[in-house]
Amino acid sequence: MKRTTIYLDPELELLLKLEARRSKKPVAEIIREAVRDKLYKKPRGLPVGVGEFDSGHTDGAERFEEILDELGFGNPENS
Repeated sequence: MKRTTIYLDPELELLLKLEARRSKKPVAEIIREAVRDKLYKKPRGLPVGVGEFDSGHTDGAERFEEILDELGFGNPENS
């Protein structure tokens, strides 16, 4: 294990000490468990906005020119 230093707000430090006393574990172990839970156990979500809009089409790459035309991209009248 590698030793490190962290800075805690007084309220967070108090909560950490209370949890250590309640669970009868060292403060360092509580911190390691919390970091481990945050980084390994929690499933990573998708980036914000992914899946928000579904056109129902799966052929966008093949139809990109048609789609751009429908949206008016490249048409000087829409500038």
